[in-house]
Amino acid sequence: MAARKPVFNQQVLYDTTPLPDSIPKVKEIGASSAPLLSASFFIGARCRAYNDDYMQCKTENPGRGEFECMKEGRRVTRCARSVIQDINTHCLEQFRNHWECLENNNQQLWQCRPAEWKLNKCVYNKLNLEKHIPDQPTQSTPVHLRQRQVFAHRWIQRWEKPFIPGQPETEEPEKNLPPSK
Repeated sequence: MAARKPVFNQQVLYDTTPLPDSIPKVKEIGASSAPLLSASFFIGARCRAYNDDYMQCKTENPGRGEFECMKEGRRVTRCARSVIQDINTHCLEQFRNHWECLENNNQQLWQCRPAEWKLNKCVYNKLNLEKHIPDQPTQSTPVHLRQRQVFAHRWIQRWEKPFIPGQPETEEPEKNLPPSK
């Protein structure tokens, strides 16, 4: 048994020390995990150069990378913020549908593929950003384009097709109309 009594601290600590002037000021993204997950591949597509600079800086400064690389980190944050803002401006409905689906399905991407395909189409058409999974084998269908998601709670309907940039779109049949006689 421990001799010391447990002490629980419910107080929030704030560091009021301002950052030095050499570190650029940037407003934080202000998004929860579901919108960030929904936009993550588009952030990666647009902000790759900034991410690479930040990771290179952290590699070159082991142990002090967080402090030495604040400028690069702020650039990454500023770029990610611009991507979220552009998606909110041009594809708000599709973006909201996708991240709400993620929020309601424990952030499991395979549960939300139809909403993801609509978001991918809108972002590609309006922002020219394409979802690409790094290190995906070229001879297999990428996981986000598969028509059948094995662990999903509901089947993907035949008319729900993945968006593939550069391929012609097929017409969607009327979903809720009874068959004509």
